[in-house]
Amino acid sequence: MATSVRLIHPISGMTKIGYVGFSWTYMFFGPFVPIIRGEVAVGFFHFILSSITFLFFHLIEIFLYNGQYMRRQLTDGWQLDRSDRNFPYAAGKLGIMN
Repeated sequence: MATSVRLIHPISGMTKIGYVGFSWTYMFFGPFVPIIRGEVAVGFFHFILSSITFLFFHLIEIFLYNGQYMRRQLTDGWQLDRSDRNFPYAAGKLGIMN
């Protein structure tokens, strides 16, 4: 099950919700999830890989997608909200040192 955690952009102060764990949305909607989240190139790449591997990539990606998305957000400057109650769990799953 995916666990939600709040992300904060330190410069703009904007917040959004990210998830760690199993991705139900990716399971049902596949490569459309990255496209809807604004990652068109990632969605296209996932579509190609799922097609080539006859959906085997899709079966693996449902367990990995949320973590990959969160890591991309963190490298783009977003930070986990330390006041979020799920911060310790998300930080542990993402390998972030406190």
